[in-house]
Amino acid sequence: MRFLLDDEQREFARSLDAMLTAAGTPSVLRAWAAGDHKPGRALWGRLADAGVFALAVPQAYGGLGPLPVELAVACVELGRHAVPGPVAETLAAGALLSGAGGPAAEEWLPRIASGRAVVSLRLAGHGPYALDADAADAVFTVDGDGLRLAPGPGEPSASADPARRLFRPEAGGEVVAKGPAVRAAARAAGDLAAFATAALALGCGEELLRATVAYVKQRTQFGVPVGSFQAVKHSLADTLIGLEFARPLLYGAAVELAGGTAGAGAGAAVAAAKAAAGEAGYAAARTALQSHGAVGYTEELDLAWWLRRARPLRDAWGTPSVCRARVLAG
Repeated sequence: MRFLLDDEQREFARSLDAMLTAAGTPSVLRAWAAGDHKPGRALWGRLADAGVFALAVPQAYGGLGPLPVELAVACVELGRHAVPGPVAETLAAGALLSGAGGPAAEEWLPRIASGRAVVSLRLAGHGPYALDADAADAVFTVDGDGLRLAPGPGEPSASADPARRLFRPEAGGEVVAKGPAVRAAARAAGDLAAFATAALALGCGEELLRATVAYVKQRTQFGVPVGSFQAVKHSLADTLIGLEFARPLLYGAAVELAGGTAGAGAGAAVAAAKAAAGEAGYAAARTALQSHGAVGYTEELDLAWWLRRARPLRDAWGTPSVCRARVLAG
């Protein structure tokens, strides 16, 4: 099956690409990693003005969504430009709060849609950490059928990507919703977080491949570009095939989510996309590092930020093995 974007969706991707190219995300990433979140928050504001975060928020709360296909388009571009912050988590909070309902949804969903709130999540079954909790306006945690607003970001933990900081949220906090609806909303939020992360990983892999192709064309050895060597060509071709294989799985999952498919079927589609995109993005990072040689390790090279991001994106919200098991179960 072929999944083709329409003209409006392609123009949306082009506009985001132009905006993020002009924003110079490597400098924003460096500031975010150093604890200066102002440039990143300013960039989030511009993305919100473009409607990115409203895509995950229902219209009843001031959003445009849910629009999973457009959400995939946006997250691929954000992944290509390595936009910092809890992107997938903030988007997933739209599903969590809209499903749980109540005063918390009325308070936070309009703020998420407008870009005035950066939100992180910790859901039971997805590990003990919340991404970039120190930069978030709210950290929501779900255990069982209780949705809580964490009282603080908690203790930091090590991360392979200095611009993706992990925190263990403080225990306790105000219960803002409770009941079976919270449990169902948490499942939907976990799926949306995995779906958005898959799109981010695909975009990350695309940028790694683009940068590597450009590099092997200009780097020479024995008087010829290294890109002319068969081994390099084959490695890049394998990387491209992996990314192209993941793309229809991502948009297939988007179509299922857009159609309101619920339960194991939608979850399996998201898991398949997450496994394929995560593995493809990580393979692109390995190819990029090998093709760049020792220069790939240097922090001065902007590509290092994408190299560091590929593996955390592969494992966040479902490792490949977990996702494959879910596909088989579904």
